[in-house]
Amino acid sequence: MPGDLTKPGGDDLLQALGKIRLIVFDCDGTLIDSQRNIIAAVEQVFASIGMAAPDPDVIRRQVGLSAEAAIAGMLPDAAPEVHQQVVAAFHRLRPILQQREKLPEPLYPGILPLIGQLEHPEVFLGIATGKSYASLQAVLAEHRLTDRFHTLQTGDRSRGKPHPEMMLRAIAETGLSAAEAVMLGDTAFDMEMARAAGSRAIGVSWGYHSRNDLERAGADAVIDHPVELLPALRRLV
Repeated sequence: MPGDLTKPGGDDLLQALGKIRLIVFDCDGTLIDSQRNIIAAVEQVFASIGMAAPDPDVIRRQVGLSAEAAIAGMLPDAAPEVHQQVVAAFHRLRPILQQREKLPEPLYPGILPLIGQLEHPEVFLGIATGKSYASLQAVLAEHRLTDRFHTLQTGDRSRGKPHPEMMLRAIAETGLSAAEAVMLGDTAFDMEMARAAGSRAIGVSWGYHSRNDLERAGADAVIDHPVELLPALRRLV
């Protein structure tokens, strides 16, 4: 297991980042381990309309997409009207699902030290997630991270991944360029979004897609623990 992250001095951090000044994190599968809640929510949606839910592995592979794209991916052989029925059930149940008692959604080991390590007046942090803005705010409040991110992009305010809109908005809101931004995510959709925006992409192996998926989608590197992020970025300089 990698050791604890140490916080480099300001100049050392900027040197490690090279020209990168914006690090955009995915949420589910990258910052937090939320798979049990996601699977339970999908199973409840399908049960509400009398359908059997897909296998959990199939559900996990759709994490990060919009509801419409995720349902289509879970039911590739179903008719469009079936997709519409499930999506409608999801939107109908969303307020209930958000308010129900949830299982814990812990930060992955090493994430909190990494966020602390990246504190610098010239470095910006962002999130790009398929979650709704309200759901993301709840997650950040739960982990006392509300004030640690400079730009928040969510699926209910932008086109979903892998469309580059969320990444492009994060870049615009921080006044930077695509060449100064990197996406850190666990799915091929994150990698494809970053590439479409003209940014770098770093995959993480602790989430929902495999290393091969991430590499095929254009990841510049795949890391196994947050402590490996800065070394991976140094190699890209």
